[in-house]
Amino acid sequence: MRGPVRNCSFFNHYRIDPAPPAAGKRNNDIMEPIILPASRLGIVEEYYFSRKLREIAQMRADGKEVLNLGIGSPDLPPSEAVIGELTKHARRPDVHAYQSYNGIPELRRALAAWYAEYFGVRLDPEGEILPLIGSKEGILHISMSYLEAGDEVLVPNPGYPAYRAVAHLTGAHIREYALDAARRWTTDLDRLAAEDLGRVKLMWLNYPNMPTGAQADPGFFCDLVEFAKAHRILLVNDNPYTFILNDLPISLLSTPGAMDVALELNSLSKAHNMAGWRVGMLAGRKPYLDTVLRFKSNMDSGMFKPLQLAAARAVQEPPEWYHELNAIYRQRRQIVLELLDALGCSYDPGQVGMFLWARIPENYADSYALSDEILEKTHVFITPGGIFGSGGNGYIRISLCSDREVYVEALRRVRGLVSQSQKENATS
Repeated sequence: MRGPVRNCSFFNHYRIDPAPPAAGKRNNDIMEPIILPASRLGIVEEYYFSRKLREIAQMRADGKEVLNLGIGSPDLPPSEAVIGELTKHARRPDVHAYQSYNGIPELRRALAAWYAEYFGVRLDPEGEILPLIGSKEGILHISMSYLEAGDEVLVPNPGYPAYRAVAHLTGAHIREYALDAARRWTTDLDRLAAEDLGRVKLMWLNYPNMPTGAQADPGFFCDLVEFAKAHRILLVNDNPYTFILNDLPISLLSTPGAMDVALELNSLSKAHNMAGWRVGMLAGRKPYLDTVLRFKSNMDSGMFKPLQLAAARAVQEPPEWYHELNAIYRQRRQIVLELLDALGCSYDPGQVGMFLWARIPENYADSYALSDEILEKTHVFITPGGIFGSGGNGYIRISLCSDREVYVEALRRVRGLVSQSQKENATS
């Protein structure tokens, strides 16, 4: 039996009056939010690639065949053994419950063995490894665990935009430090040490470096550890690119004394083609990780157990896995170098990782001008280096995460544009 019909006039009589125009103005029948965002979001913009993907999607909807050479999302699959491990365990009836916040022992032990084999770093799987739902999650967790208003954080320029965005969310003050191309994209630590660093708590590092492709040598890591000890600064090295086109994988934690003053993030996204799986890790001394776990355990739960078991299988791949993966990236890299040559860019041939970083020709005002022109005239998207900070504005970055034929087509289009421009200049 239906309940009584409510007296709508009664509810209309007591209805909430419309919100003031600033907070609730109707525009084409779309109601604006009735509350304002938190002030901490005031200077945090939507991630550049989030906006750019929408623009590319619209261009494609308009019938334009856009080639996206921007984002570093691996297009290759994990190994069959990894996929098989996931599907095998996913069929079990006893693996679908919540998991522990610090990861299953099988994954922690596998990650510890991985670090021992490839980096010579001995980590206690019981307290010095913390699995993460992607290493990007770790950037937030570390920052929220250690930074607050009044603190300062050292952020590289150019550098991964997430370091800056998360620092803003914590209320901490950002202190940029310049990466110098003449120093192979490291920084002058003596000059930095001469500044007042009394409020600095964290320093973000990223080697092998993104976006520049630079590899830090052991000597620079030793200098960093001494710098951190002298100024009581916690170093955090973001290290997901170390196995891509890099003959000398290195971990900051292999540096003598680093475990006292440093943490390291790593990920299965790049080297194991598992970006969408969201599997990362944080390594370091137990007291540091326990602090991060206090925050993390209030924000999420453990990863799906079959996924963790598959991740453990992934880091047990033999060295041949990395050799075969890099053979594919080398083929792609060669074509991208030809594309950069066609654009008149200059670059360091010794850079590593899954991107190529190149200085733009002087006839372009900045990296955005070149990127926008190439996208408009050839429908090829190339990342402007300016999104990584003012130090990157004279550069572009191209991802190696597309099929070889995509690069062949992109090269054809760019050469066509350059040839057309040359003819126009010759007749003008």
